[in-house]
Amino acid sequence: MSFERMWHKSYASGVPAEINVEKITMAEVLTRTADTYPQRVAFIYMGKKITFRQLEKLVNRFTRAMIDLGVKEGDKVAMLLPNIPQMIIANHATYRAGAATTMNNPLYTERELTYQLNDSDATVLVTLDLLLPRILKIRGETKIKTIITCHISDYLPFPKKQLFPYVKKGMFRKVEPQPGVYEFMDLIVKYSDAPVKNKAKWDSLAALIYTGGTTGVSKGAMLTHANISSIVQQFSVWFPDLKGKYQNLTGIYPVFHSAGYSVSQNLPIWNGWGCTLVPKPEPGVIVEMLEKYRPTFLTGVPTIYTALLGNEKFRKMDLSFVTGYFGGAAPLPENTLNQLKELHGAIIYDVYGATENTAFATTTPWGGKVKIGTVGLPLPNTDIKIVDAATGMKELPVNEPGEICIKGPQVMTGYYKQPEETAHALKDGWFYTGDIGYFDDDGYLTISDRKKDVIVAAGFNIFPKEIDDILFGHPKIIEACCIGVPDEYRGETVKAYIVVKQGETLTKQEVISFCKEKMTGYKVPTQIEFIDELPKSAIGKIMRRELRDMDKKKREKAS
Repeated sequence: MSFERMWHKSYASGVPAEINVEKITMAEVLTRTADTYPQRVAFIYMGKKITFRQLEKLVNRFTRAMIDLGVKEGDKVAMLLPNIPQMIIANHATYRAGAATTMNNPLYTERELTYQLNDSDATVLVTLDLLLPRILKIRGETKIKTIITCHISDYLPFPKKQLFPYVKKGMFRKVEPQPGVYEFMDLIVKYSDAPVKNKAKWDSLAALIYTGGTTGVSKGAMLTHANISSIVQQFSVWFPDLKGKYQNLTGIYPVFHSAGYSVSQNLPIWNGWGCTLVPKPEPGVIVEMLEKYRPTFLTGVPTIYTALLGNEKFRKMDLSFVTGYFGGAAPLPENTLNQLKELHGAIIYDVYGATENTAFATTTPWGGKVKIGTVGLPLPNTDIKIVDAATGMKELPVNEPGEICIKGPQVMTGYYKQPEETAHALKDGWFYTGDIGYFDDDGYLTISDRKKDVIVAAGFNIFPKEIDDILFGHPKIIEACCIGVPDEYRGETVKAYIVVKQGETLTKQEVISFCKEKMTGYKVPTQIEFIDELPKSAIGKIMRRELRDMDKKKREKAS
């Protein structure tokens, strides 16, 4: 790719418009980094420090364990873990075995997990022991043959409870023996840590990270080793003044999410940096990590920063050691930005992208001009065009909003087992995001709307049709339609409009309780409104956009 675009003139000094992407897989990168910086701390987990040399050896051990358990090239290994060392070890061991990792949210319900595990064709699952009862319950409905359990306490330093009072009672239990169930630590000690052959190939599948679309169908974005290695190379050159300098990131973005997959996991390994893993990003825990480890980069979705601003200790802290604050996944409220700047002089570097382009396409220029309200400039080797939303064929000029399309080495190869969805999203190498935005004269991108119906709450994508379908299953509901509405804390939240069957009565609390049994907590509607009739088209299709417009007018009138 060789091109010149208007945004290149706005790049900070020392940032190239294009790089020669090195064809090296992240599996090989870890070995190289371990050889270069063997004693550097790679990951910190609740006081436990793991150096790059130690990480390399742990990955070698677990690679051998998985191969011995029958994992072959091309197999899918599912992860159901928070940000703990086992997640990093298992991911990189999967790479070396030539298999692909599939990411799953530990908060998912049994219904959601069953669907996603089946869709990915995963045969091996690495999970927390606390989640094992749920997995055993659905195991027969999936293709999972082998389960490897991890304990939240495996890598905690001693004495555990005295050092970390927020570690809850019951987290230190052993798993009862079960057929096909193995303990992570038992496997780790069983195998050699000597170098193991790397079977990862540049163009082969490295990961399935799930996203969704307007239909609510969960889709696995197929990311190759080329994709996941390219994006960390593209992102790393954004910080020319940090080259060769040790940094310590906060691992707040969950690794099962594409942002965490790249930033919390692979960016530190590429650069020889450290990352303080945060398995549950509660304000008190984050403040403790800031005090103990003084990270140079603080990352988080808008709700993280909002919650931290509500913490008195955070507001009074001296955070002069933090050189960069990064947001993403959802727009940061202006009030939050102003408070952070007033308290800590913090400039939030916003990032924009999607799972389909391995999380990152644009970001605020490091050391360059900051334009509040924009998501910055496209990364090196990344091309972006704005096309008319109606046909997707006409490229639009600056300051005119249209659909955002992305091209670059970080763009996925397609959706797993979904050729029609792939053809809709990928056209001539361009990923059609479904987001609406525009460039200004300096090449800064602003996101103005979403073409899709996806609701983004606290950085999580929520697909309204999925919630609609569940609500339709309630015996007292005849029709339902969910929309996203503004929320000071989450950015957006779910509002459900419901038509109750004639002769029935239903309360808001009954609806919420019903939803909590059927879906993950962040998807549960926080606002319920009963309505006599939903807006429909001439053929009887519920018009979600009209409902959004109606709701917006009501809110404007109320204010």
